[in-house]
Amino acid sequence: MVLADIHGVLPALEAVLAEPDVAAADVVVLAGDIASGPQPVETLDLLVGLGERAVWVRGNADRELVAMARGTYDGQPPDAVSPWAAEQLRTDQVELLDALPTTVTIGDTLFCHATPRDDEEVVLVDSPISRWADVLSGVPEEIRTIVCWHTHMPFARQVDRRLVVNAGSVGMPYGAPGASWALLTSSGVQLRRTALDASAADQLAKHSTYPGIESWLDEYLRSNYSDTEALEAFRPRSEV
Repeated sequence: MVLADIHGVLPALEAVLAEPDVAAADVVVLAGDIASGPQPVETLDLLVGLGERAVWVRGNADRELVAMARGTYDGQPPDAVSPWAAEQLRTDQVELLDALPTTVTIGDTLFCHATPRDDEEVVLVDSPISRWADVLSGVPEEIRTIVCWHTHMPFARQVDRRLVVNAGSVGMPYGAPGASWALLTSSGVQLRRTALDASAADQLAKHSTYPGIESWLDEYLRSNYSDTEALEAFRPRSEV
């Protein structure tokens, strides 16, 4: 099964890990953008506790956290919470994120964060086949399923005899409330969503030391962007 874009939202992660199918899974793929959010240290510690069940993939936000923590980040931070989260990380956590691979292949399935060739590239569920063909042009023929994330919106679609799956986002879901994730079995792919009640926001408000936690909660947990809003925001970046 696949968890992506957790973004340091510990209550959402705990709720998903408590799902029976997740608890029973032999492999839990953690597909990037893991810690950049209001509880980065606690989130990483919980995931490390999964031991060998966890298969880690690095996302763009993880790469950026490492650069910020080491003082090598160049440019405007993508949001307000990232520099703060980078300051919280322990040295061992920075090293963990820095050492993660950008893609992982299990059987005939390739896992990546955004696309197989770039951790920030944007491609959408309604992007034309020509765009998808370009994005997947370097993927070996034997790979039949590509599982990606980055845009926080779950979908599954066919692309020239291949299946492309977006598992959505555990911590900052777009399109509908609740933590989204994907279950991959020998019989196919199921897109799942775990409901979160008000206690998740209450826990973050109580336990996160991020100074802007209330504004963050209002934007990402007490409400969420619709799929239409998210698609329109991402579309200019997908048309390259």
